[in-house]
Amino acid sequence: MPGTQTGAPRTANSLEIAMKNMVLPTLLGCLLIGVAGMTFAHVHDDRDGESVRVISAHDIQEKLDGHDAAVTAVEVTIEAGQQGVAHRHPGPGLVYVLEGTYELGIDDQPVRRFKAGETFYEPTGCLHRVSRNPSATGRTRLIAFVLHPRESKEIAIPETSKGEHQK
Repeated sequence: MPGTQTGAPRTANSLEIAMKNMVLPTLLGCLLIGVAGMTFAHVHDDRDGESVRVISAHDIQEKLDGHDAAVTAVEVTIEAGQQGVAHRHPGPGLVYVLEGTYELGIDDQPVRRFKAGETFYEPTGCLHRVSRNPSATGRTRLIAFVLHPRESKEIAIPETSKGEHQK
């Protein structure tokens, strides 16, 4: 039955190729739904040059430091030459730079620059001391996913005094 043995790997390869071909369209579809949903999303007031719009918020099964958890997706827009206030997050954040250039300074680490298409990670509770658009002409847009305890009232907690946590 050589035909049977040859047919099995071909079926597996065809299935594998079909699965790979389905993943990209599915991800793109989810992205398009998310972008379309941003039209209906809630917009927060500007805070020192930064506009934050909630795209979605969901309770999740996983726990965060033993607490029931949620994930909130936001779009952050920073106009040319503007910056946001220093803040912390109650859980880790994963961020995608959608448009423009973004400068990020966490704790006492050097400021890093990210361009459209790049991603970065922010650990729980770190001081997000620099959040700015270095461009003189174009805006910066980010999509951030912040995991946080469900009982958190805010996903970005502003620092009460500028030098309080910096050493």
